[in-house]
Amino acid sequence: MNGTVSNYPSTAVLLQHLVKLFFGCLAAVTCGMMYAVYLSTYHERKFWFSSRQELEREITFQGGNGLYYYYYKYMLAASSFEKGINDLMRDNRTISAQTINAVEQLSLYPELITSFLYRVTGSQDMIEPVYFYIGVVFGLQALYVTALFVSSWVMSGTWVAGMLAVAWYIINRPDTTKVDYAIPLRDNWALPYFSCQVAALTGFLRNNISSSGEMFCYLLLSASTFTFILIWEHSHYVLFIQSLALFLLDCFDLVQPRKMADIHKVYLCSIILAYMLQFQNPSLLSSPLLSLLLLIGQNMKAGRMAARLMKIVLHFYLVFTIGITFSYIIKVSVICKDLSINLCIYQSHAILIPRDFVTNLLLCQEGFQSPGQDYFLRLTQASVLPFYLLVLLVCLLSTLQAIRRRLSGEPIKAKLRLEDGMIGEQPEVIYHVFHTLLFGALAMLMKYLWTPYVCMFTAFGVCSPELWVTVFKWLKLKSVHPVVLGLILSTAVPTIIGFSLWREYFPRLISELSELQEFYDPDTVELMNWIKTQAPTAAVFAGSPQLMGAVKLCSGWTVTSLPLYTDINLLRRSENIYQVYAMRSAEDIYKILMSYKASHVIIEEAICGEMNPSKGCRIKDLLDISNGHVIYEKGEMYTFSKYGRFCQEIKMNYSPYINYFTRVFWNRSYHIYKVNTVVSFQY
Repeated sequence: MNGTVSNYPSTAVLLQHLVKLFFGCLAAVTCGMMYAVYLSTYHERKFWFSSRQELEREITFQGGNGLYYYYYKYMLAASSFEKGINDLMRDNRTISAQTINAVEQLSLYPELITSFLYRVTGSQDMIEPVYFYIGVVFGLQALYVTALFVSSWVMSGTWVAGMLAVAWYIINRPDTTKVDYAIPLRDNWALPYFSCQVAALTGFLRNNISSSGEMFCYLLLSASTFTFILIWEHSHYVLFIQSLALFLLDCFDLVQPRKMADIHKVYLCSIILAYMLQFQNPSLLSSPLLSLLLLIGQNMKAGRMAARLMKIVLHFYLVFTIGITFSYIIKVSVICKDLSINLCIYQSHAILIPRDFVTNLLLCQEGFQSPGQDYFLRLTQASVLPFYLLVLLVCLLSTLQAIRRRLSGEPIKAKLRLEDGMIGEQPEVIYHVFHTLLFGALAMLMKYLWTPYVCMFTAFGVCSPELWVTVFKWLKLKSVHPVVLGLILSTAVPTIIGFSLWREYFPRLISELSELQEFYDPDTVELMNWIKTQAPTAAVFAGSPQLMGAVKLCSGWTVTSLPLYTDINLLRRSENIYQVYAMRSAEDIYKILMSYKASHVIIEEAICGEMNPSKGCRIKDLLDISNGHVIYEKGEMYTFSKYGRFCQEIKMNYSPYINYFTRVFWNRSYHIYKVNTVVSFQY
């Protein structure tokens, strides 16, 4: 009888835990699904997608990223999946006078997998290919916010934190995702897996996790890490920042050594597998992540505080020194096209030196532009930034206290009680403190990586009773018990924030879905129709890389360059083709185009006649600086050359230009000139 009665409390606790888990999972999945439906509805209202023809739909893939969708279409049109892959690995119909491995160079695994799923699921009779492709991307975005939900839920212990994290993520969508305007981008495929990896890592680091839960988190961590590395060329840099956060945890004995060893195995195995599947990608061998993993040792935990700190500093020095040396060796001994690009970018941010066209072009890309004051203003208006700073301050101070205790010889507390008020003793919380600090230091370059985790981390903090109890333990309140006050505030604060966000932002989200927007580009449609119907089948088009991506997508014709920023050879090609907007002679431009076997060149009025008052990032300015056609006087930039700007002079039909080029198409936005094959170089 007594034994039966004694089982009631444990059964009740188990039942309560299962009910809480069920409703939390239901809320997480519901948030993800609602976000996917929201994206789909917004996309339809913005582009009127369902009522457009195929060509107009493809033009909505802006910024050249539609090139990835072209390869998805190509795989579906291939007679077999195997033949499609073989053709892409020996692609000589995309870039003129060059055969490329498109799978390797463009990281096309997402398109390969999506086209395979479209074939094997029999979706041909149920859904159009473009809707299937977009649906997969939106589904991954649902996975993204679901993983953020889970991370915040795991740390705070309440799924209210997850809902608040998702709400902040959606409200700050201009700063958290690019999926609104660039669906096929590699970021939109890769970052959901990174979010899953962070959620799995958060659960794996917990001290009080069960063995089955730990195994599940470890398997999810392994799968998501490998997938993340496989499909995004910059993933190993992101994981390097993450590994630094874990390295600091390990150095100060803030996490179990066994778990750190398991995480290192995940990193190493993922790099090795991705290296093989990415056709022996040399950038993975020179990755700072690999350098860090190879140099990790246990001797940093021995000795006094000063000695350990010196060892940590020395270790960082060795990591960066060996990483740069190894990168140089790989670059010299292996044909590597993209190792120097990221180094060039970060070096140019760090020191002011004269830069060439390629470096300037990369620094002018949106992803490398420092966010302005409006970015922080938006975060403040959504109440994210003020609470983030509060949560970060509390967690950081508590973490420093935990580090001091570890250095003093105190062991890790396996079980923490709410009344202990030691939120900095939780390994998963400490990891996220280091994570947000390290990524925050790079927020000027990586706001799309940092902002989602600011939303998640802030939501965890305001909903966590442990955080509020930690604060009140420091304040040493006597009138009210810290635990009682912590429980009250962990419920009241997110409730007030939630109602405030609902009143302020919910009407805006509804208006976005109800407001009919119109995206129509008749000039581009006319251009693509002319190319598809009038251009010879052997035509080779030259122009800006972004436009060439659209030409390849809509027509399939061969082009001279592609919108890729990880291949230095293609970037140099783009620089040469961009000379049509520089102050160069007709003969120079003709020789450049003939060297790439171009039969037609497209001049864009948006580039040629750009009148942006903020000089420095216009293509014309970058070319003038690179070509030495610029002088500076009293802080002003002036251009000079004995030749006029080619894109403007060619419209005048002067004799040198009409000898080399014949205009065959024009409208308000584009001019197409045929490159004459027989011409005299005498003016």
